[in-house]
Amino acid sequence: MSATVDPLVPLVLLEAVRSVDMPDDDLEAEFVDELRTKRFGLSDTVLAQIRRYSEAVRRGQRLPFEEASGIAKLIGRRPDAEAVFREAGRKLARETYARISAPTRSLIRSMPTLISRPMALRQIRRIGRRSLGGSLRRVGATVLLEVRDGPTLDAGPRQAGCAFYESIMRELMQLLVGGVGAVEHVRCATRGEGTCEWRADWRSIR
Repeated sequence: MSATVDPLVPLVLLEAVRSVDMPDDDLEAEFVDELRTKRFGLSDTVLAQIRRYSEAVRRGQRLPFEEASGIAKLIGRRPDAEAVFREAGRKLARETYARISAPTRSLIRSMPTLISRPMALRQIRRIGRRSLGGSLRRVGATVLLEVRDGPTLDAGPRQAGCAFYESIMRELMQLLVGGVGAVEHVRCATRGEGTCEWRADWRSIR
C-alpha cells in the first residue's frame, strides 16, 4: 500500500503560503490582481487546492504522501521557507487542538498536574500518530517526538522543513498545558541520523 498523509498537512502548508503572501498594508492591497502573478500563495491554483484539501479533510480522505511532499519542496525553494513551515505548523497544531472535545480540553487545563499532564500527553501522541506519521513518548522529565519519514523533512536547505514539526510541538504544548521548556531538534534525518527527533522539557510531570 502506498504511503498517505492526513489531508490537513497539505492544507495547512498552502494556507501558510497564502497567509505569508497576503498583502500586509493598504498600498499592496490595492494591487492584489497584479500580485497574483508574482506571489504563489495568491494564485487561483493555490486557492483551488485549498478548497480541494478542505473537502478531503471534511471527508476524512487521506492523500498520497508524494502530493504533500511535492508542495513542501515548492515551499522549500522560497527564501522565507522556514517562516512558512513554522506558520503551517502553528496552523496544524491549532486545528488539531480544536478537534479535541471541549470537555477534554477543559479537564486538561483545570485538573491537577498529576492528572492533566498524562491526559495531554495522550492527545499529543494521538495527533502525532494520525497527522504527523510520528511517535511520541515520555522519557523522564522530557517528551520525545520522532518522525522517520515526514513530507517536509528534506524539503529545503538548512533543515527548513524540520521547523514544521518543531512549531507543531511547541504550539500544542502551549495550547494543552500552557507551555513547556525549550523544544530541541536533537536528531535529524537530513544529517544522516536516520530519523528526526524533537525533545521538549516536561519537568512539571512527577
